[in-house]
Amino acid sequence: MSCSPLVSIFIFLAFGLVFGAKKSPTPSPKIENTHRAFFVFGDSLVDNGNNNFLATSARADSPPYGIDYPTHRPTGRFSNGYNIPDLIGQHIGIDPILPYLDPSLTGQKLLNGANFASAGIGILNDTGVQFANIVRMPSQLQDFEKYQYRVTDLIGAEKTKKLINDALVLITCGGNDFVNNYYLVPNSLRSIQYELPAYVTFLISEYQNILMRLYELGARKVIVTGTGPLGCVPTILALHSKKGECAPDLQQAAELFNPQLVDMVNSLNKKLGNNVFVTVETNYLHMNFINNPKAFGFETSTNACCGQGPYNGLGLCTPLSSLCPNRDAHVFWDGYHPSERANRLIVKEIFSGSKYVKPLNLSTLMALDFIEA
Repeated sequence: MSCSPLVSIFIFLAFGLVFGAKKSPTPSPKIENTHRAFFVFGDSLVDNGNNNFLATSARADSPPYGIDYPTHRPTGRFSNGYNIPDLIGQHIGIDPILPYLDPSLTGQKLLNGANFASAGIGILNDTGVQFANIVRMPSQLQDFEKYQYRVTDLIGAEKTKKLINDALVLITCGGNDFVNNYYLVPNSLRSIQYELPAYVTFLISEYQNILMRLYELGARKVIVTGTGPLGCVPTILALHSKKGECAPDLQQAAELFNPQLVDMVNSLNKKLGNNVFVTVETNYLHMNFINNPKAFGFETSTNACCGQGPYNGLGLCTPLSSLCPNRDAHVFWDGYHPSERANRLIVKEIFSGSKYVKPLNLSTLMALDFIEA
């Protein structure tokens, strides 16, 4: 394993002391200039194991989850292998970040960042009540604040502020607010309280509050993903589809939510005077896979790789589930979550795309230096 940035600094300084160069030395690198942290917030699409440490049914810690992960063992990721945060982390060249609830997240590992995401959560606090003990968004943000106190004890307040300002942040939520709240049961409380357009407006307003809180906590490079094609995932097909057609009500929800999310983020950036937030229209990316899977190297966009029942879409993936032999041929790993290969294509678009990533892609964003005055 290569030396960490901190170790490299000590080696450099020791070398200079031994040889005592007479000319003015080049200023030694500082940890905040050589280290990029990464933080993740959201739901099961980006959870990398926090729920393993909680008494909840929203867990992915049993085989065959993780079958294509390097260890070939379940990790808490709702994937056959890597999820989107893993692949983004690989692109920006950092060690895999740990779940915030992992007891081994201490010392130097804290400087890589942390994943605060928890499967089952939504924008709203009442989303995912059926999963009981999950880390809802206000608690994820509180944990982020606690994290900063812990890092301040390690490297001081000024360096911690720089670490946070320069870090990359990913946030993914919203889908559960429809699937596991508004449409969870007929005549749900939220569906009685709001017509769909008004509910979407309410969600966008609450999401804006979350993003502004991230900004107040120092985040300056934030990737915000929209929902996927909610009506086209295998679980919804299994429950509502006769011939593989997407459920129109959930598709309408996604089609209302995602453009308003982009508009809200654009307004925030204008208000802040900088491109702090970048949206990724994952709904349209997924719809490309669904409408023409073979063009992207998939064999099916309707059947999950792992599951049971119609379209392999019922229930979570378990050791007793039907498991496909070729995970790369499937857009969906289980009833809700993309396969690792689909995640790779999404991350490729996040980094280099121009159509579904606004106002700039991640490669461009990472080249910019956002420093508060």
